[in-house]
Amino acid sequence: MRQAKITRQTLETKIELLLNIDGSKKISIQSGIGFFDHMLRAMAFYAKFDLSVECDGDLEVDTHHTVEDIGLSLGAAFKEALGDKIGIARFASPITPMDESLALVAIDISNRPYLVDNLAFKSEKIGEMENQCFKEFFYSFAMSAGLTLHIDVMRGENDHHKIEAVFKGLGRAMREAACIVDDEIVSTKGVL
Repeated sequence: MRQAKITRQTLETKIELLLNIDGSKKISIQSGIGFFDHMLRAMAFYAKFDLSVECDGDLEVDTHHTVEDIGLSLGAAFKEALGDKIGIARFASPITPMDESLALVAIDISNRPYLVDNLAFKSEKIGEMENQCFKEFFYSFAMSAGLTLHIDVMRGENDHHKIEAVFKGLGRAMREAACIVDDEIVSTKGVL
């Protein structure tokens, strides 16, 4: 099985994260940030991963450290669980609707970390989560996982719907790109 366990402890957060890429949607998320938990559950569900996240963070400050460190931990787990990457599809770019919102999320598991996004929100928060922290999550995840991540919110009015379309799309992209489709590295360089 392609799985990983990550433990991360700093002066700001303590995280235990378990990821099984070949899972069956066994999901338990406890970040202390209700809306972020909702988004991570949606991502894991559409990825068809098993994902357990337990985080004790300095939420009395704000949500930034918790969100960023979960991104780093999830990225590290995804990279570790993929192992040698032999045969993975590598690329995925699903377009995902959520009511009036539509988001394209494209990834390349290339060991060339990069983030491009056009995230924009009308409000400062959704629930108790600062909207500016979503970009911190995606950036931390992409850098730690070693993947190129493009997020294009093509349309949308409701902030909740826009970001939920993105998280669902990210889950779908992770599932598709991690699928085994070959018996060799999918790269003209011969290495990822």
